[in-house]
Parts: sequence; C-alpha cells; structure tokens
Amino acid sequence: MNLNFEKSCIKKCYLIVNLLFMTIQLSAQKVTIPIATDNHMILMQTDNLNRLRTIYFGKPLQNQSEFEAVGFNYSYDENNSGIYNSSYTPTGTWNLSEPAIQVKHADGNPSLELKYSSHKKEQIDANTSITSIVLKDPAYPFEVVLFYKIWSKENVIEQWTEIRHNEKKAVVLQKYASANLYFSNKDFYLTSFQGEYLKEMQPIETKLEQGIRTLDSKLGTRAMLLQTPNFIVSFGKPASENEGTVLLGQLAWSGNFKLDFEIDSHKNLRLITGINPFASEYALVPNETFKTPSLIYALSDNGMGEASRNLQNWARKYRVLDGEGERLTLLNNWEATYFDFDENKISGLFKGAKEIGVDLFLLDDGWFGNKYPRNNDDAGLGDWQENKKKLPHGLGYLVKEAKKEGVKFGIWIEPEMVNPKSELYEKHQDWVIRQPERPEIYYRNQLVLDLSNPEVQNFVFGIVDNLFVKNPELAFIKWDCNAVIYNAYSAYLNKKGLPQSNLYVDYIKGLYKVLGRIRAKYPKVPMMLCSGGGGRGEYEFLKYFTEFWPSDDTEPLERIFLQWNYSYFFPSITTDNHVTDWGKQPLKFRVDVASMGKLGFDIVTDHLSEKDKQFCKQAISNYHSFKEVVWHGDQ
Repeated sequence: MNLNFEKSCIKKCYLIVNLLFMTIQLSAQKVTIPIATDNHMILMQTDNLNRLRTIYFGKPLQNQSEFEAVGFNYSYDENNSGIYNSSYTPTGTWNLSEPAIQVKHADGNPSLELKYSSHKKEQIDANTSITSIVLKDPAYPFEVVLFYKIWSKENVIEQWTEIRHNEKKAVVLQKYASANLYFSNKDFYLTSFQGEYLKEMQPIETKLEQGIRTLDSKLGTRAMLLQTPNFIVSFGKPASENEGTVLLGQLAWSGNFKLDFEIDSHKNLRLITGINPFASEYALVPNETFKTPSLIYALSDNGMGEASRNLQNWARKYRVLDGEGERLTLLNNWEATYFDFDENKISGLFKGAKEIGVDLFLLDDGWFGNKYPRNNDDAGLGDWQENKKKLPHGLGYLVKEAKKEGVKFGIWIEPEMVNPKSELYEKHQDWVIRQPERPEIYYRNQLVLDLSNPEVQNFVFGIVDNLFVKNPELAFIKWDCNAVIYNAYSAYLNKKGLPQSNLYVDYIKGLYKVLGRIRAKYPKVPMMLCSGGGGRGEYEFLKYFTEFWPSDDTEPLERIFLQWNYSYFFPSITTDNHVTDWGKQPLKFRVDVASMGKLGFDIVTDHLSEKDKQFCKQAISNYHSFKEVVWHGDQ
C-alpha cells in the first residue's frame, strides 16, 4: 500500500472521529427547557450554535429520554427551517424573518445576536412556578430574560420579557416583543375580535395562510376601540366550544399593541406579540430594565369552553382585584339626567335606588367645574371641584343623603383628560399631549393629559385621593377614558431631552404607576373601568379595577352576543351590565340579560309603574340568591 495514501486515510479517519466526538459533545451540551402545565408543554432546546429554539408543543413529556427523542427528531437546518423557530428572534445577524426584537446599540450597530446563557425555575407554590431564561449577546453587554409564569391546574401561562444592558450610552429598542411562540405541523385558524363604538368584540374567524396576519392599534389611549388584543388560535380545524386544541390569549396592555400571526414557508405558525413599535422607539439607558407587558394564554385540548373556564378561574383567583369577592348592584343617573341636574334632583333619585333595592347610587358626568361648568361635554374636564351651582353643599352632602336612604354613593371621573375650555388647560398647557406647531384635534371635545410627566401623575392621583380624603365614605369610582391621542407630543419629554418616541409607552406605564399608588392607599374600594364602552378590558388594568364596562350598547339582544364574546376572556364578575330603556324587550328580559354579570340599572325609576318597581325589587332579591353562581361558578 502507498505510504502517503495510508497516512492520508489515517488522518481522515482521525478527523472523522474527532468530528463525531465533537458532535456528541455538542449534542450532550444541549440544554432542554420544558414549560409545562398539567396538560400542555412547550419545549425549548439550544442548538449547535447555542441559540434557543422551540422544538415541541403538545401533551407533557415525562422524562429526559422523551425530551431527547423530540430533539433527535427535530431537524435543524441553519440555512432554512432553523431561522423560523427561534424562541426570541433577533435581527441584523442571521435572521431574515419577522423579529421579536430589534435594537440599535450605543455605538450605532443595528445587529443583535442572542445566545443561551442560563435558566432557572422558581416554584412559588404547588400550582405556580416561574421559569426565567437568560439570553446574551456575545459581542455586547446586552441581555434579554424570557419569563414564563405557569399555573399548572388552570393550564394558563403568562409570558413576558425583560431587557437590560450595560453599554456606555442608551440603546434604542426599535422592537421589543413580549412573546415569540412557534407551533408546527398543523392548520391554524384565528378568531380575532374587531369592532367600533357600540359594536365591540365582533368575532371574525379566518384560516391563516402563508404570510402575516396582523392585529394592531395605534390609538394611544382607548386603544381597543377598533380592535382588541384578545384572540383565539385553533389547531387543525376551526374553533369549537367542546373539542379541539385551542390557545386563548390576550396581550395585557392598555396602549398600542401589535400581534403578528405568521404562517412560514413550512406551514408552521410564528406568533409574535407585544407593544406596537409604531412611533415607539424606546431609549433604554444603561442598567435600567425594560419590562414588556404580559401575553396571557390558556390552553385546552377540549375546545374554547374549557379554555375560557380555565382563564376565568385563573383570573378570579390570581389576577382580578377582589376576583373571589363581592360586587355592588347600583343605580346610575346618566340616562335619567345626563348633564341636567342639581343636588335636589340627584338626592331625589336616592329614594328610587332604595325602592328597587340596589346597594349603591352612582353619580355620573357633570358634577364639576365652576369657571367652565360641566353642562355638556365641551367644558370643565380637568377642573375637579364640585360645581357650586349644581351642588352647593358639595359631594359630602350627597354621600350623607344617600346613606340616610340606606344606599352607598359612588362618583364618575375622567382624570386622564382635559377640555381646552378649562382652568387646567389655561394653567398647564405643558401638561397636555398636543403638537405646539399644529392645530389641536379633539375627540369628544377633549385632549389627553401627558402621564409620562410625574407632575401629571401626581395630579391624577390627587384627584382620586382628594375625593376620598374629603369623603371617606365614598364607596365606588367609575373611571372613564373617552379620547384617543392625536398630535402625539410631550412637552415634558422635550424638556428632559428624551425622545418623543418614548411617549406612547411612558404614558401607559405612568398610568399604571398612578393606579398602583391609588391601590396602595385605597386597596378595597371598588372601581369600574370605562372607556366609552369596552375600550380597555385587559388584565393589567384588572389588577387595579374590580370590573369594567363592556359597551355603551345596552340593547339587550345585541348585548347577549357582546357579553358572550367577552366571556371567553373575562369572568362574569368583571363585566358591568345595566338595565336601560334601550330596546323594545320586556323589563324581565332586560333584567335577565343584565343579571349575567354584575347587575346595575340606568333607568328613571320615577317613570316605572308600581308593578315594575316591585318587579325590579324582586328581581334584585332573586339576583342575590344566585349571584354567587354567576360571579364564581363555571360557565
């Protein structure tokens, strides 16, 4: 045999053995991370380049050998399929698909690589755990931590991301998703919930085809007016109530959102959700953490009904303020008086509240403003002093008069907003979101206050605080929000030398800060979240509010469908349903529909016959006999 040929063969064999050994070593070093509830599992694994991939979704796997079998069966192709199933997809390096994160480093470099660094699991209790996974850029002191909070019994996962760095200057976050999920080998159907004022939560189901289907909002506040961050994905076939695998989810965020559902070239689904990056590049300074909002989702192999019940049970127990507690039935004066009232007219309505047997009387819009009295919706917002002509003895008098009739007293506010016709606007234009070089654009004759500004946060907190300091027996707050953001510009951010693109994010974070302060001081007072209808139903807000107003549409036939669609995502105890004069149905029908949540009335009791008054009183008594089932039972 030729000696050189023999040496060449030996060298090649040695090389092959070494390559095999290295491959085995790399394979042995792969890290596998299960995210598991009682009935479902998402499995992630590092690849040969130490990037984190999602390799499995399905029924829980039992042991390491099953994990390895899934990993062995998973084919990784660096130049093709591997680009799609990243657990958190960066951009500017190897990735050519829709990213979960896009940044510009302090030195201007727009590329990002994320490699697995470590992970840990913290067991909070027998049902609850948090897994955190640290991903780091090998070239920059920049890291992303993926969080997965699990409620095993309910099959609910809350997922969010925290981003931080230690670069010399601010890093610009151009996109910063909350979650990047991946599902393979199925047909996928999406149910989204579109709408408009008086037509909220209208379901549309579509089969997802190759390409991207986007749900988003750019409204700033009242962000869910036209489209919601609630969705249902069904696997293999259209969603049904009692069968099939479904993911029922919501991005818990009250501002601009973006949800991308992408069917890739392999017919698999990539789901990327988070704050809408539109006009929202965010300057993240060194050593601070940017926490994204949560994607919350329930999983079921037995259809939408089971998934929604799991989400409702989770919400009552773990998320909604006082979710396992009580709610107050009420009578609202809005449709009885609108803006046209005085203290005699209002106190005269207390008797009607007593006669039909509700717990609380709610005074709605129109009670404030003196230089610019709130006699219609074009004046007074921002001036939160009792109107002396309407209420010469103040709110305290009404609280006491209501108490004499045996009912509690609540109040309406819209503290994030201002009318240009107000003392607040005259004194503090710098507190208003408005472009100084452009004509002002109004929505319902009002503008939005700049809650990125700590002074404005203090002002809004003070509105609520002053009401309770002056009226300790005040029993209820209705918090409204009727405007969207036009001409987005913050004088505060400009003064601080901060980018205007921080505004949409810092507004919502500022609002959550205010609500946190309110709940720290007043933890128990029930508060209704209103936004001209269902513009703000989401689970970050429901940490602070006991309930929300689904729609101004109270026509009972239409309301049935609205309440049903909301029920996929929210327990009945969170939805406020009022009996009004809308619709031509009998009073009993209107009461029955409103009783499928938290019951209230918005009627003129003096216009009711004695027979109808007695019926309402009996209906409320009946409601108290079965409300526990409605509020806390399985639907």
